[in-house]
Amino acid sequence: MTISIWRYSHFVLALTSSLFLLIASVTGVILAVEPIAHQAKGYAVQDLDEVSLATTIDALKSNYDDVFALELESSGFVKASVLTIEMETLDIYIDPNTGLQLGEVQEQPFIYSFATNLHRSLFLKSIGRFFVGLISLLLFLIAFTGLLLLAKRQGGFKRLFSKVQKDYFELRYHVILSRWFFIPIVILALTGVYLSAEKFELLPDATITHQEITNTDTAERFEHINDVPFFKETTLDQIRKVEFPFSEDPEEYFQIALKDKEIRVNQQTGQIVSEADYPFVALASRLSWLLHTGEGSVFWSVILLLASASILFFMYSGFAMTLKRRKKVKAISIMPDKDDCEFVILVGSETGTTFDFARRLYNSLNAAGKKVYMTELNNYSTFAKAKHIIILTATYGEGEPPTNARKFETIFPTIKQPNKIRYSIVGFGSLDYPDYCKFAIQVDSLLQIHRDFQALMPLYKINNADFADFERWVEQLSKLLHISLSVEKPKVKKRNYKKNTFKVVERTELNVDDTFLIRLKPKKKTSFTSGDLLSVFPEGTDIPRQYSIARMGNNILLSVKKHEFGKGSSYLHNLNKGDTIQAFIDINPHFHFSKKSASAVLIANGTGIAPFLGMIAQNCNTTINLFWGSRTVASSAIYDDILNGIISKNQNNTIHKSFSREGSKEYVQNLIIQQKDIVLKTVQEGGVVMICGSLAMQHDVLDMLENLRSEYTKIGLDELQHNGQLKMDCY
Repeated sequence: MTISIWRYSHFVLALTSSLFLLIASVTGVILAVEPIAHQAKGYAVQDLDEVSLATTIDALKSNYDDVFALELESSGFVKASVLTIEMETLDIYIDPNTGLQLGEVQEQPFIYSFATNLHRSLFLKSIGRFFVGLISLLLFLIAFTGLLLLAKRQGGFKRLFSKVQKDYFELRYHVILSRWFFIPIVILALTGVYLSAEKFELLPDATITHQEITNTDTAERFEHINDVPFFKETTLDQIRKVEFPFSEDPEEYFQIALKDKEIRVNQQTGQIVSEADYPFVALASRLSWLLHTGEGSVFWSVILLLASASILFFMYSGFAMTLKRRKKVKAISIMPDKDDCEFVILVGSETGTTFDFARRLYNSLNAAGKKVYMTELNNYSTFAKAKHIIILTATYGEGEPPTNARKFETIFPTIKQPNKIRYSIVGFGSLDYPDYCKFAIQVDSLLQIHRDFQALMPLYKINNADFADFERWVEQLSKLLHISLSVEKPKVKKRNYKKNTFKVVERTELNVDDTFLIRLKPKKKTSFTSGDLLSVFPEGTDIPRQYSIARMGNNILLSVKKHEFGKGSSYLHNLNKGDTIQAFIDINPHFHFSKKSASAVLIANGTGIAPFLGMIAQNCNTTINLFWGSRTVASSAIYDDILNGIISKNQNNTIHKSFSREGSKEYVQNLIIQQKDIVLKTVQEGGVVMICGSLAMQHDVLDMLENLRSEYTKIGLDELQHNGQLKMDCY
């Protein structure tokens, strides 16, 4: 499968630097802990802006035989190098008000010194420092290409922080964490490059030169440091480091490093003898050091720790995604000649997911005895014996074709097929993003106006790579082609379910549509709400059957269609009042009723009404319009008592019913068209539209909503779903 230049660059950069990035990330995590552990010693001094330099110098001279230096760490610790009365030289942390020792400066623990040397130079000295700088640069390029890929995936830079499509764990959190840690990783990378450039003297000269300041000899001399104006007026928050004079000789000066410059100060008069401003390079180096190490800030150290750990996750998830993609697009071992095949499958896939669907369809057609040729849309050409062309394509970025389909629109008009061809198109996309299936729509429009192509079936759109929806399309294709097709299901990882015990409170008899209601009461307190799913395990199987929950009081209500060979529905129907079952509640947050909505339109058919019964009962202060499609009046009678009870409690609720087998024989989507003003008003007022039932109904309702949207409002379905106004749970 063709890979986009940015994805290829991102992968190659990550691959070539993976070993060094692994070392840098692991050591980065360790070193990020050091400032946190250091701060935990508790020697930080508050209100340094209220402590004068004179106070600290006087306190130090009163407590120690000699003082060599005073340093203010970025951690807020005040460090002094002193000579004690016992003639012992010590580096200690002090209380700047009293000069008393708070703790002794300890030698850096081995794990940190080892990690520091490995992180800085890989123990290879200058060669290692060069590699570290290069890897920092590569890390920046990886982050940059990753940002471009993320923007493409999300539909543009404006939607970088929009909802993330529900994908497998590695891909989903690769996207989420990249948004959270992009800036910290870029800061780590750029400061790493800067500090390496500094070590190799690639930056402008940062040498400082003192300028002498002419002072009068008549300046007042003071006997005590507390009387010298400069030392009285200068507070510790302005100081970085102070080197004390070796003696009381007036020619020996205090060497003081401030935040932005260095000065020499006469110890008797407090006059500044000379000064030197720090050049920009020196200030930038100091800032780079603080940003790269997190020194002095627990908060930033934690951010750096998490950013370093996220790089490790990106390495794992990146390679996992690559392996999954390669597995999905693995070549068919024996591909027949394109000019001998009756069926041609053309694929547009960016991440490999659509290719995986195409491969399953290819295998199914092959198993049915058909000669099939499969290739990328970019490889479109003449096909001598083709009667059917099936196009499966995703949409990438802002409505753009996938990389392996970008040439198709240019190639297509230039090629004349020898035969009349029937075609089918499946678009893969996500309503979480704008331009839902836009490229598939463009391809469909292109083929519609070509006289040599005739549509076998309308364009079919699949949201979030829903395999059940794909199976439904294959079933339709199978009927139209008069071929028995069955696509292989993807393997599902076995979950460990923490089951709870539920007691059967009531179970109705079957109605005319073989539907029944069953109420279950959890044996112990369990958290759930309407819209969640109950995973039921029929006897003799560990594969769950899921049913949408209606919460009625503290009980669960399920509406179940009994199928002749359905294990789950038969198992539930055989239960009697008082029986108990083991089941698991699957929290389904994307289909919870929005508490903020003042109004809602609920659309269902068949047993899809179940969660809505609970939602209406739980939200008495919300104006709700329920549109429900059933077969006959008799088949709907099973819900009448519940619906009448709900309406009696809240006059704001309105039930709109349609019956497909009697009367005017209308489907629920016909009701929506008739009551379009209610739907439009709900959407425009910020209300929610929820759909539950069959996928066929969902498709028809979405098409109808799309038509209403284009005619009456500018709000797209993707925007509705993104802001929580459109919620679906269909099967």
